[in-house]
Amino acid sequence: MRKLTSPQRSEIKHSIRPVTIALLNKATQAHTEAEWRFDDVEIGQVTLVAQVLSIQPQATNCVYIIVDGTGQFEARQWIDEAAVTNARNWAGLRENMMVRVTGGLKSFGNKRYINTQHIRPVNDDHEVDFHQLEVITTTLILERGPVTSGSKDVVMGDASAYAAPSTSMSSDAYAHLPKLQQAIIRFMAEQPPSSEGIHVFAIARAVGGGATDAQKISAALDSLMDEGLVYTTSDDSHFTLAT
Repeated sequence: MRKLTSPQRSEIKHSIRPVTIALLNKATQAHTEAEWRFDDVEIGQVTLVAQVLSIQPQATNCVYIIVDGTGQFEARQWIDEAAVTNARNWAGLRENMMVRVTGGLKSFGNKRYINTQHIRPVNDDHEVDFHQLEVITTTLILERGPVTSGSKDVVMGDASAYAAPSTSMSSDAYAHLPKLQQAIIRFMAEQPPSSEGIHVFAIARAVGGGATDAQKISAALDSLMDEGLVYTTSDDSHFTLAT
């Protein structure tokens, strides 16, 4: 496996990695206080899409048993003393519902669980497919390195399917980018300023990508982040232009 440099390890540690339950079960720790690792890559927060098998409210937390087709896992959401937060903790969540869970991987008494700070219903069926492609893309990039510009041309084929009609973009600072990346930049530049950023699904719809093209769009966004042109905001699914 390609060895990551210290800056890369730091970036991964403080980012949110898309995972499956199978990956969570394969994670390792050198000791109980050590950071969790996947294939010797240190991780911080994780995010996954799964189905709620059961909800078990307790005095200090709520336990969710979740499944995603690769296994079963436990997520715990601790009760906040603030009344406003308490009211939101389990609002709208039901058994058999698809949810996105984000948090840190923990263990207690040899049992692993996600200490979740954020759990919400999945309202778009495409999010399930997109998450699976995100997991695959992230794993391959960490194993083999970022996609180079040469290989992108092979993977993307006729990128004009993603591009909007030609504009002055071709002569500005983004003219060297592949057409898919230009289309993403163009769309993001046209959106009203927002601290939350633009959701990846909105980007995918705007540039013409459906669920089958999610991997290409994810790779394009990763490349734009590598070049410092975009960055994530509230989570790993919202992006904004670097200014």
